[in-house]
Amino acid sequence: MNHYVGIDVSLEASSLCVVDANGKIAREGKVASEPDALIAWLRGLKLELTRIGLEAGPLSQWLYAAMRQAGLAVELLETRHVHTALETMPVKSDRNDARGIAQLMRLGWFRPVHCKSMAAQETRALLTARKLLQTKLHDLELSLRGVLRGFGLKVGPTTPARFAERIRELVAGHPSLEVIADGLLAARVALRREFDRFEKQVRDAARCDTRAWLLMSIPGVGAIVSLTFTAAIDDPARFKSSKQVGAYFGLTPTKYQSGETDIDGRISKIGDAWVRAALYEGAHIILTKPLKGCTVLKSWAMKIARRSGMKKAKVALARKLAVIMHRMLADGTSFRNAATV
Repeated sequence: MNHYVGIDVSLEASSLCVVDANGKIAREGKVASEPDALIAWLRGLKLELTRIGLEAGPLSQWLYAAMRQAGLAVELLETRHVHTALETMPVKSDRNDARGIAQLMRLGWFRPVHCKSMAAQETRALLTARKLLQTKLHDLELSLRGVLRGFGLKVGPTTPARFAERIRELVAGHPSLEVIADGLLAARVALRREFDRFEKQVRDAARCDTRAWLLMSIPGVGAIVSLTFTAAIDDPARFKSSKQVGAYFGLTPTKYQSGETDIDGRISKIGDAWVRAALYEGAHIILTKPLKGCTVLKSWAMKIARRSGMKKAKVALARKLAVIMHRMLADGTSFRNAATV
């Protein structure tokens, strides 16, 4: 008889549930969230395991890759889909979540998620580290401005190069504020140094990545946008059509239709928010900067802007960029050829 397994992954231990083809629970357990422990437990069942499901999460890709390599029929499940299916359960627990996932696997009512390659995960980790330092650097500068503002000291407009000098000018003659400013400015120097190092690594990675280099031929698309997009797409062949990419990143309108009601809403904003933001930034640059080589795209978007406003035009152009960039990755074509598709 076929059996189906649901795994609810937690940081330390994972709950497992095995059900048969009739939905009856055959075995349950709790195992350390380590590939070797999970594989050993599953193989120790001595049962025919048709499908094994685990919800996408921080540890899931690591566990999924190891279980796939071990020859197990494991599926990575889309988080929103699982959450919607399990929210009908009155009692939420790791054990009940594992039972619910097992039933989803038995019924086939699940949406599989692509497990990214190690190269894509490494690129995303580099971009995440860079973004984290950039955010903390910005927060530190805003906090320093806020501290001084409480004493009537206004930093005002300044440049990154003159920021420290301006702060020291303001706190001169205030011993307590000088101590605070020196500490925060020292932290700022350390953050700036590490951020610049990550920035260089990102630029180097973009130059060495042939796919990212290809996407950077699009005016308005730089190293950050190209690497963010290629890391998210990973394998272009997993999309049957380039038109699906816009919906995948939440850049297509939602729709509610029931009886006589038919409403087209705002964009869904599902999928990777970082990719969506990167595509929007690329669209913003194309529409607001005097760039060469993007006349077709800019003219198309400006027609939308005159009809529906600049914000909607940028969203529409971001979606079109996603479609074009995917087609470039899939075919290896240049931007000029892709832009006329």
